[in-house]
Amino acid sequence: MTASDLAEILFCSGLQESDRPSAEQVRAAIEDRIGACSGDRSVCLAFVAQEAGDHPEAYRSRMRWALSTVSEVYPELSTAA
Repeated sequence: MTASDLAEILFCSGLQESDRPSAEQVRAAIEDRIGACSGDRSVCLAFVAQEAGDHPEAYRSRMRWALSTVSEVYPELSTAA
């Protein structure tokens, strides 16, 4: 998976930027969310789309946070698709 894939998964987790989650918390949240989506990235993408539709005013900032956080936690991954 790319950093973008993991950011989408983090986006639909319960973690919040205001929680200032540790790297371990971010990894755990991503793993939990992957499990909740039965390992199917398209299920997670559906949650991202729903959240974007329900809260368009927060989408951009939350996705920026998710991308930035994943880049910090997984520096070896590319954000390219």
